[in-house]
Amino acid sequence: MILKTAEVRIDKWLWAVRIFKTRSQAAEACKKGRIYINDEEIKASRAVKLHDIVEVKKPPITYRYKVKELLARRVGAKLVENYIEDITPEQEIIKFDMMRLNLEGYRDRGAGRPTKKERRILDKWQDEGDE
Repeated sequence: MILKTAEVRIDKWLWAVRIFKTRSQAAEACKKGRIYINDEEIKASRAVKLHDIVEVKKPPITYRYKVKELLARRVGAKLVENYIEDITPEQEIIKFDMMRLNLEGYRDRGAGRPTKKERRILDKWQDEGDE
């Protein structure tokens, strides 16, 4: 059963819709000033309401979400789209893709850990780049 309420603490909501893995991570992000509701910096105890715009800064990207429904309990990943609408600007997504492509030693998902030989090649390549 999914509990729906009139208002929910922002740290609890961020955890429930899977923006953060733990509620304490969500509260810490609020404490660091990385969470905004309707362009206003907030504390973890602030209540989020329907149709609020929530901004989450996860450097170097700022995600924007619109609250479609409130809930106080964590939901499955497939159900998240019923509760939030991702309105992150396209330029932020492009920024993330560019950052990911520029990482040294980036491995595609599912490629596994590098073998000993691959690691030696990577180390040699990085040492050459430092000189």
